[in-house]
Order: sequence, then structure tokens, then C-alpha cells
Amino acid sequence: MPSRLRPADPVDVSRALAGVSGGTADRAELRLLTKHFLALLEERAPGRSVEVRVPPFAAVQVIEGVRHTRGTPPAVIETDAETWVALATGELAWADALASGRAQASGERTDLSPYLPLG
Repeated sequence: MPSRLRPADPVDVSRALAGVSGGTADRAELRLLTKHFLALLEERAPGRSVEVRVPPFAAVQVIEGVRHTRGTPPAVIETDAETWVALATGELAWADALASGRAQASGERTDLSPYLPLG
């Protein structure tokens, strides 16, 4: 995979998910899960037309379409790490995240529901 993001070791993912579900996740576990699930999204939805941002941990460009090369991309999704993990694991539906303001999406092709949950 050419990206700097790579899926994490399954043992580490399980351990971090246990921390999240138990309410004891620390910053390192959230970072690991954020990058892991962004790497899985990149595999599932290759492309460079939508930028998914999960500050402060990572961002990735995904989904086929017009390629973005400089400046702010025409399609952006942004959310926090806890929401991203909930979306990726199926604990939160994409439509519910948007309706509640936990995720923001602007531009074309920003519907992630066909790709979620990730694992």
C-alpha cells in the first residue's frame, strides 16, 4: 500500500477496542484505532476526491472522482476520533453522525454509508 497509513496488528486493535468499549481508551489507543480504520477506508474506497479528516490524528483521501492535488479539497469530511471509531465499528450510523453534528461533510461523494462499518 503506497499510503503512510497501514492497518494495525489485530491484537493491538482488539486491545484498543476493549479500552474504547470499556470507557478507558487513552490517546494512544484512539490514535491507533483512528489510523487503522482510516487505512481500512482507504483500502475499501480508493481514490483521491474526498478528504476524511480526524484531527489531530490523521487524514486520508479516498473515493474515486476528480483528483485533488493542492489546497482545500472540494469534498471534505471531518469528525473527532471517538465518532470515527463509532462509525467504523458500526456503533453509530453515518446519517445519525451527520444529523447530530458529530460529523461534518461538504461536497460531492461525501456519503460514507456504503463503506461503513469497516470492521
